[in-house]
Amino acid sequence: MRTGLGHLLLRVANVNPRSVATHSDRVLYRSIGVFILLYFGYATIGGAAFIDASSGYRHPWYQWLFGPLVAIGVVAYDRAVVGRVQINYDRLDSTDPDQLLRPPTLGLYLGRIGLALLFALVVTEPLMLARYRGELDARLAVTHSSDLSRLDASGAVAGYQARLAELRRQTTGDDAAVRALSDRAAGKRRDARTLYRQALADSAGSGVTHSPGCPRGGYCYDLVRRSRSLDVQATALDRQAAELQRDQRPERVARAAEQSRLSALAATERAGNAAAVRGDSGFGARTAAMWHLVTADFWGVGIHYLGIALLLMALDCAAIGLKFVSRGNAYERNEARSARLREHEAALIHEREVHDARTYGDVTAKVVADGIEAASHDVQLAFAATERARAVLHTAVVSDPAEIERRYWDDRINA
Repeated sequence: MRTGLGHLLLRVANVNPRSVATHSDRVLYRSIGVFILLYFGYATIGGAAFIDASSGYRHPWYQWLFGPLVAIGVVAYDRAVVGRVQINYDRLDSTDPDQLLRPPTLGLYLGRIGLALLFALVVTEPLMLARYRGELDARLAVTHSSDLSRLDASGAVAGYQARLAELRRQTTGDDAAVRALSDRAAGKRRDARTLYRQALADSAGSGVTHSPGCPRGGYCYDLVRRSRSLDVQATALDRQAAELQRDQRPERVARAAEQSRLSALAATERAGNAAAVRGDSGFGARTAAMWHLVTADFWGVGIHYLGIALLLMALDCAAIGLKFVSRGNAYERNEARSARLREHEAALIHEREVHDARTYGDVTAKVVADGIEAASHDVQLAFAATERARAVLHTAVVSDPAEIERRYWDDRINA
């Protein structure tokens, strides 16, 4: 028995090594075995990548259990198609080479093409997404930022922000009212200080009147009086500002509490939105991002994406394609001749067995008929003997003794 790598590849391709008689067929089916082994590795990694994508790219350990199962199933289908020879069992006594094989069953190959397209979506796509993971992460970051901005501009967060803005405007208005009183008080104090400095200058003789001293009723005295009046007004304004702040304190506390509550709600809503947006990075989101990259930069990303995808699909269909284009080769004809010969021999043996069975049945039927006829003759003899015995008995009982004696002596004399 032959062993080695070539024999193993023929077994992987599911062909009969004894029927592979030519060099071209050996090269063909060994190549098919190599493609099946390569496809087993590709399907294993692709199935694992599909489970990884389905789990949100958390790399579960059981992905390496699912991948080989998928690969074994598809490889079993390929081996069944490659090893199948469509033998024509009509006219088994014919030696015409055109009678060896039946026309190809297209449904078998079309089913495999459909399976290849399905695998291109289920298995090839996760592999391609893993290949362009960096580009997809960058694209998803841009998409997530846009989604967060859109969610902040609408929905609950937008309502919270509008209410917070209104509360801030109210607080700003209250602060502006208090600040206006404080500014007026500060302005009056500045005016008072200015007037008081003018009064001091006038009392020193360097003022408007150029007369030293500050007599009552004079210009200096008037400046001092106005300065004190402005100080009183500033004090009154400060008191009003303090009273206004005291009156505003309950509303400010309520607004601060509401602002704190709304800020917490907005932060919670933003965290939920961020989690939801970050969660939208699975298989579907990455596929959409991949499609955007392909359409946006076809000659950069798209051409490489399509090239690698077509290469993997070609690997997927390589074994079946070689099988389809090599139909009617020497291997298939050898297998067809052997199978037709075995079928012809089995048909002849079956025909002989049927003939023998019929002959045996005829002989058995004749023997049974002869036995029945012989048995019927035996019954007739028994019936005749019974009738003879009955007649003798009747004669012996009913006839005269002299007559019986006479018959007896007649029988002795005749004897």
